[in-house]
Amino acid sequence: MSEPTNETTKINETTDDALATNDVELLQKFGEFKERFLTRLEREIVGRRAVLEEVLAGIFAGGHVLLVGVPGLGKTRIARAIADALDLRFRRIQFTPDLTPADILGFDVLQEDPATGTRSFSFAPGPIFANVVLADEINRTPPKTQAALLEATQERQITVAGRRYELDAPFFVVATQNPLESEGTYPLPDAQLDRFLFSVKIDYPKAADEVETVLRTTGEERAPEPPTICRDEFLTFQGLIRRIPAPRVVVEHAVNIVRKTRPQTKTSIEATQQYVERGAGPRASQALILGAKAFAAFAGRTAVSADDVERAALPALRERIALNYLAQADGVDVDFLVRKILRDARAEYERG
Repeated sequence: MSEPTNETTKINETTDDALATNDVELLQKFGEFKERFLTRLEREIVGRRAVLEEVLAGIFAGGHVLLVGVPGLGKTRIARAIADALDLRFRRIQFTPDLTPADILGFDVLQEDPATGTRSFSFAPGPIFANVVLADEINRTPPKTQAALLEATQERQITVAGRRYELDAPFFVVATQNPLESEGTYPLPDAQLDRFLFSVKIDYPKAADEVETVLRTTGEERAPEPPTICRDEFLTFQGLIRRIPAPRVVVEHAVNIVRKTRPQTKTSIEATQQYVERGAGPRASQALILGAKAFAAFAGRTAVSADDVERAALPALRERIALNYLAQADGVDVDFLVRKILRDARAEYERG
């Protein structure tokens, strides 16, 4: 890792646009809010600060987040705790094998006017019409129903019976997914996975954290806390993160990382050539920079650094790389591969 002073120098030499003075002040306010927000969440979610930061980075960067882990690790609890802390409309959709697209999007209802006897159709909106949508166990439902989210997650609108309906801003989906090895799961198509800015992995907690979780969740229930942020503040912070400049040299670093995941690229490392069936596409580069902007804001930086890009690499690339059978045979997972790529790309970045 390079020294912070060297990193700052490289950023200052290559940043075309500086953050406006009022945005610098807003950035300080965002830092204070972020700490309050995490403190509140950690009163419910024990020992998951890195996970919480990745989820928050994804949603404040304007993306959707996929939480991956075996049942019982608190994926739904994390999503619900974040929704409760936001003064936004929240809906939960429990994905089951018998769920239909209409159960998510809504449907037309035939109504009759009692006075005139006239019949007409009116649209009954589904749970997708919310600011925060929890798609619980999204891979428990067949592909046809999974695909109902595609238009909403990409274009923030839906189409029912040929009519388009806009979704109110902000709109983001926090989806939970069980490991694909679990019984009764349907793998999400690549097009669907690519709509999620981040894929956040949740592992088993440490022993001390598990003890603390049990203590907090088996005693007397506490009164719910009021929301921490309103809709307008949320949108203001999302706009701020978009305005944080990313120097060209840092963007090139992000693109280089993504290109190294593709086995057909000349600069890819040996492990990529050996274990990757399909590398990440250009949307991964966009996810890296958007996530890096959020992590820069978390750290109070007025421009994106290479460290921010590398912090975003695992959640941004985790579901965008397909490994081959040899990787499975050798016990190689995507996280291991991405870490090797990061070391190689960082060495090239520091050489300039």
